[in-house]
Amino acid sequence: MINRFQYHSLFVMLLGLALMAGCKQEQQKEESKQPNAWDQVAEILETIQAPEFPDRTFSITDYGAEGNGETDASKAIKEAIEACAEAGGGRVLVPEGDFVTGPIYLESNVNLHLKKGARLLFSTDPKDYLPLVYTRWEGVELMNYSPLVYAFEEENIAVTGEGVLDGQADETNWWPWKGKTQYGYTAGDPQQEDADKRHALFQMAEDKVPVEERKFGEGFYLRPQFVQPYRCKNVLIEGVKIVNSPMWILNPVLCENVTIQGVTVESHGPNSDGCDPESSKNVLIKDCYFNTGDDCIAIKSGRNADGRRINVPSENIIIQDCKMADGHGGVVIGSEISGGVRNVFAEDCEMNSPHLDRALRIKTSSMRGGVIEDIYLRNIDVGQIAQQVIRVNMFYEDSGAYVPTVRNIHVENMTVENGGKVGVLLEGYKSSPVENIKLENVSIKQVKEDFKFSNVKNVHFENVMINGKTVSYDQE
Repeated sequence: MINRFQYHSLFVMLLGLALMAGCKQEQQKEESKQPNAWDQVAEILETIQAPEFPDRTFSITDYGAEGNGETDASKAIKEAIEACAEAGGGRVLVPEGDFVTGPIYLESNVNLHLKKGARLLFSTDPKDYLPLVYTRWEGVELMNYSPLVYAFEEENIAVTGEGVLDGQADETNWWPWKGKTQYGYTAGDPQQEDADKRHALFQMAEDKVPVEERKFGEGFYLRPQFVQPYRCKNVLIEGVKIVNSPMWILNPVLCENVTIQGVTVESHGPNSDGCDPESSKNVLIKDCYFNTGDDCIAIKSGRNADGRRINVPSENIIIQDCKMADGHGGVVIGSEISGGVRNVFAEDCEMNSPHLDRALRIKTSSMRGGVIEDIYLRNIDVGQIAQQVIRVNMFYEDSGAYVPTVRNIHVENMTVENGGKVGVLLEGYKSSPVENIKLENVSIKQVKEDFKFSNVKNVHFENVMINGKTVSYDQE
């Protein structure tokens, strides 16, 4: 028989348990009300609609193009595109054959369609990429060589089909301009790293020289991008294979509503980034294959003073069902990132190569500044990686006065068979730590070091296995 004191104690204990259970239920209810970041994906995808084109076809052979691999088809391609645009739009057809061309300018409502067996062979003579056009080079606006496929302030444009776009870049033409011997450079030859070349452009931007006065091109050795729609809306690149680029390959700049789907990219030259959405909004990259000499996908938003002048982030970037082989990183953010990046969602991707350095890479510095936030990866299958599975580096270049912010990164359902040197490497500033990082249901095997952190805040591991052991980390 219990006495009054025991009864009172039991009552208090039961009341406490009831209150705790009630609080837990309320907390669970509250958590259930929290929006799931991935719920945004469906809403973003609804805004990304591929352009449609009138049912008209303009074959470049009707304008004099010959697919013999020798005759210059530039004039015929230009005339076919102009005729298509003047008619209200349609499809410019590149039939089977090897067609030699200089730069191609896309106009509104034109779909450049490469039939299976078609190959566009782009000139490697820099003079063919004049006159200068308004472009962006490593995050800085200027007047430079035309990209190989270019559009400026156009709407409803596309490059589609099963054909090949071949930039023909190699160690004998564009690549030595990088200034590295492994790409064909010979000591003493002019190259982009000379003080009056690349660095002159960057200084002009710091000095706020008007873009129209930043005239480069001939004699400055700044290689053109392959495909660059600039300030365009409703862009589709689908199905084609793109190889051997002078520099960055797919580079939509200040664009909105971009679909890049079913594209194969193979280029192992210097700075051969596969896809660089730059200061662009609502971008879908789906079912693509990247095998590159640099980052596979690198999301950017301008460099230093020029990036801050324009101040347009890249946002609402959806990456789905892509495969990454060689490259410095699979999904990369930076380093030209001064305008910021937000809302990046990558899911159901495969990454695997002894020459793939990282799965997720964020690179910035206090020269760049900007805010990188809300980065989400899930269902990522990684075979082999060479360096780090996940790396955030806020000291990528020289220091400056613009300390960046990196926050809100969530990686879930990732498996890694060979994790390289470090599983997770986070490097922040004391004044701006890498903040709000969560790994959930992540397994990393065969990695030399589990993780290495400096200046982090709110890092949480939930069901994380490294080298077969559960690794807990819970830091507020």
